Parts: sequence; structure tokens; C-alpha cells
Amino acid sequence: MYIRATGNISPQNTFGHPPLLTEPVDHSGNRLACIEPDYKTLIDVKLIRRMSRIIRMGVAAATECLQEAGITMPDAIVTGTAYGCLDDTGSFLTRMVEFKESLLTPTAFIQSTHNTIGAQVGLMLQCNNYNNVFVHRGFSFESALLDAMMLLKEDDAKNVLVGAIDEITNISHTILNRMGLYKQDSTSSLNLFQSHSKGTLAGEGASFFVLTNEHDAADYAKLDGLHTFYKPVDADEIKNQINGFLQKHAVTIEDIDLVITGQNGDATADKIYKELGSTIFNSRRTVGYKNLCGEYPTSSAFALWMAANIIKSGNTPAILGNINEQSKPRRILIYNHYQHIHHSLFLVSAC
Repeated sequence: MYIRATGNISPQNTFGHPPLLTEPVDHSGNRLACIEPDYKTLIDVKLIRRMSRIIRMGVAAATECLQEAGITMPDAIVTGTAYGCLDDTGSFLTRMVEFKESLLTPTAFIQSTHNTIGAQVGLMLQCNNYNNVFVHRGFSFESALLDAMMLLKEDDAKNVLVGAIDEITNISHTILNRMGLYKQDSTSSLNLFQSHSKGTLAGEGASFFVLTNEHDAADYAKLDGLHTFYKPVDADEIKNQINGFLQKHAVTIEDIDLVITGQNGDATADKIYKELGSTIFNSRRTVGYKNLCGEYPTSSAFALWMAANIIKSGNTPAILGNINEQSKPRRILIYNHYQHIHHSLFLVSAC
């Protein structure tokens, strides 16, 4: 499978395909909000007024991705989201309480469903092809990506628009913060990995990709494999899963030029990354990415976007750490887990 094009809206300046993370944006506090573009250049103004923030983000990222690929009508649209349109959900529930469950307008409810973003993209394109959404918590993006890969593998599509979208709202941030998911001290996002206290930083983003099974000179990278596993018993099982994944694709750990991990600054969550860094990943260059986008269930889409751009540009951004700039990664392994439950592996290589 080849990654033909990308579109990304994140807490960094990633929209519009600027040079890869050359000017990283530092966020203070425990919440990283997306840097949003001028939507009027991409979406009809009349439509924008009816769209919530996450729908705008998703539609804009998908539109940019399709424009780069030169595709006006994708054979399939597949999206993944863990939370869906949280702002609309919050608005609907709030009004339900305020109006005592009567005289409610249906707009917020209609737009709160998880398939709204993919449906809106399909409506704008007047695309009647396959359109599906996956809501599998920390596996939402991985499930969407697997579906896209299967469509291509079975020749049901020649190109697929696949993406992941999740947002953080005032209501959801308050609830998750109360549950102890986020740091309570003032933390610089770019220095996240130097923090070893409890909690991480809230993040959000919209990342889209055009996948195809036909190689083109404009391709970013090749997606060699994807693997997920659920609630591993211990570190040894995780190591076995990683080794098995590499063996399946006839690759050894020595063949990996760069490892991207999902460390998020939480003392407990990062234990496994430190364990792997001192064992199976000991001889490999290892970097994190959640100091750039924050933690959210579909953040692995940002990691895949970053890996594809590193391979295409041949440069590893300085913000990722002390890495030999002369070295051009040809094969990248991504390992991420969400709340110790959902674990995923991606293998990406140069075309």
C-alpha cells in the first residue's frame, strides 16, 4: 500500500504542507489545541456556518489531502474517531437539561453522531461510494486503516481516503482532567518528555491519507504493515508481538532506521517505552511525537503522518532529538499504546 497524499490539522503548523516541523509550536498548560487554517479558502461559507469545529477540521484536512493527490472522487472514504463530535454532543445534552427534555432542535443531535465527518466529506464531493466510520476507542484509526487496506487488497478500490479525527472540548477536558488523565502542573509541551509526573497533555487533531495500491513517483512512503493487540499481560508479550510483527514482514530490528514511540510524559504509561528502549530498541534511534500533538485516542494518525513526511523529505526534524541529520530513514517502525489497553504497530518504508 502506498501513501499518495496527506492532510493534517494539528497543534503544530502542519496544514498546507510547510517544511516539516522546522518551527515547532510550544503550548503551555495541559491542553494542546489545533492551529486551524482559514476555512473559507476550502469550504463554502454557507456550509461553514452549519459546521462545528471538528467537522471543519476534518473536511479541511480531507480536502487538502484529495487536492494533493489530484483526486476528485475517491473510491472509498473511511474515517476513525473515538469521541466523535464532542462539541455537538455537549451542546445537545446541555440543551436537554436546560429545556427539560422538550422543544429541542435536532441539529446538534444530528451533527453529534460519529459518522458526521465522513458523511460531510461524501456530501461535499457528491460521492456515493463506500463510506464507513470506525469507533473503536484507541483502535479507531487502526481499524479504519485496516479496512482501507482490505479494500485495496481485494481490489474493491484503487484509492481510499482514510483519516482520523478527534477533538478536545471544555466539557470533555474537564471530565478527563477530573479523572486524572492530565498533568496538574504547568508544563511546556515541547519539554513533555522531561516531565515524569502523573498525567499527560490533552491533544486533538485531524489527519487524512490517500492510500493506493499503485506506485507513483509522488508517493510519500509505503505502508508495509499494521498490527494491533489488546491488553498484553506484560512487557515480554509486547516484545513478542513486536518481534512477530517484524518477522511477518521479513524484517529484523536492525533493519529499522527509526522507531517512533507513543511516550506521553506520564510516569506510568512511559514505563513500557523505557523498558523497550533498554532492550529490543536499544540499538535503534527512538523518538516520541506526543510533545507535538498531545495525547488522544487517534494520535497514531499523527505519528503515521510524521513518519511518511520524514521518509519523503529525507529529514528528521531537530525537535525530535539529537539525530544524525545526514542519515535519511528508509524504514520506520511506529509503536503506540493508549492507556495500556490498545497497542498498535505500523511499518513504513521508502518506496
